[in-house]
Amino acid sequence: MSEATRSGGCQCGAVRFRIRGELGRPSICHCRMCQKQFGSFFSALVTAPDDGLEWTRGAPTYFQSSVNIERGFCKNCGTPMTYRHPGGLEIAIGAFDERDDLAPQIQVNHASRLPWVETIFEKPVHQDPDFYSRQEQIISFQHPDHDTDVWPAEGLKI
Repeated sequence: MSEATRSGGCQCGAVRFRIRGELGRPSICHCRMCQKQFGSFFSALVTAPDDGLEWTRGAPTYFQSSVNIERGFCKNCGTPMTYRHPGGLEIAIGAFDERDDLAPQIQVNHASRLPWVETIFEKPVHQDPDFYSRQEQIISFQHPDHDTDVWPAEGLKI
């Protein structure tokens, strides 16, 4: 039986990881520190196996956000990547190359959620075809969702 392997990294490609072994439980956290780290309504994280994480290019820079919590990010592009606490290390779900099967199974700090977060997906969907045709013309400078042997330190530029 083969061991599960996953990869991921930041937007610019300066920090990449590989994880061997089973991931823990995916979750979202509504606490204010997670909202600020992700610049969003909540964080989405999954626990990494204790000995299965390898940084294959670079490594996160850490900010100590409280007495026992460190939050990792790419110092080049700012991508939030990790949440390190006494119980282990969690990786941002959005940083994984393949994320489809990492749906959160639990909400943490639910009492701290923004009051409107439960209704955001009830809002109308933007349907302007001109908007979407312009989106298709965007040339992304982000690292692709797979490992590369070489990648420019500051991302792709043309």
